[in-house]
Amino acid sequence: MKPEDIQKYGDALYQALKTRCAIDPLTQTHPGITIEDAYRIQLRMIDQRLAESGERVIGKKIGVTSQVVMDMLNVDQPDFGHLTSGMVYGDGAAIPADALIAPKAEGEIAFVLKHDLTGPGVTNADVLRATEYVVPCFEIVDSRIRDWKIKIQDTVADNASSGAFVLGDAVADPRKIDLSVVGMTLEKNGEVVATGAGAAALGHPVNAVAWLANTLGGLGMGLKAGEVILSGSLAAMVSVQAGDNLRMTLGGVGSAGVRFI
Repeated sequence: MKPEDIQKYGDALYQALKTRCAIDPLTQTHPGITIEDAYRIQLRMIDQRLAESGERVIGKKIGVTSQVVMDMLNVDQPDFGHLTSGMVYGDGAAIPADALIAPKAEGEIAFVLKHDLTGPGVTNADVLRATEYVVPCFEIVDSRIRDWKIKIQDTVADNASSGAFVLGDAVADPRKIDLSVVGMTLEKNGEVVATGAGAAALGHPVNAVAWLANTLGGLGMGLKAGEVILSGSLAAMVSVQAGDNLRMTLGGVGSAGVRFI
């Protein structure tokens, strides 16, 4: 893809983010787009956001961590996107639903790092040593692609469909619990709508973080101390709208809540 096309599509996605007006799938308007092209578009979109908003990158998110989603998008690996300081909310926060286009909520485990992690060669043991703590988290995904009609190139270009994220009310030491068997319950307006376990994220959330560190290392990038890493959804996405109240609970860890207004 030509540099001018990278700029055009990155700018189009950023405008869609600002105006909350979705665009046609990039795989439809530019059928030859590759995943490598999509990551370059993602960086253009993020650069535009940081330049205009004054926000800063505070972490990464990992997406497409379940086999079901990999099969849906016809890929055999996850993807990643950037988290900015304008995306983060505290436990129990109220998020204006009309600030997003078509939001959906996912229950996840977030890692907060105390040391840098730079691949290649990062192991699960390295991830655990580098982690300050884990925390229950909602990721609020959103798509600037119309009607969520996405292929892997579309979601990658769209910053892995990142919208916002909510960090919960408690932290845990991942060296003292087996995150693969931690159960997650997600309630919407008091009703349980999704359940899952840590193993949904590439078999173990630590696997997901190691994959990210090694993938970024191959691109000349790394994870930094203090960054927040969202390790992947533990259950199906849940659509949300104004008036909805959600809470997710991680067994033995804590919970996170969010409401939409």
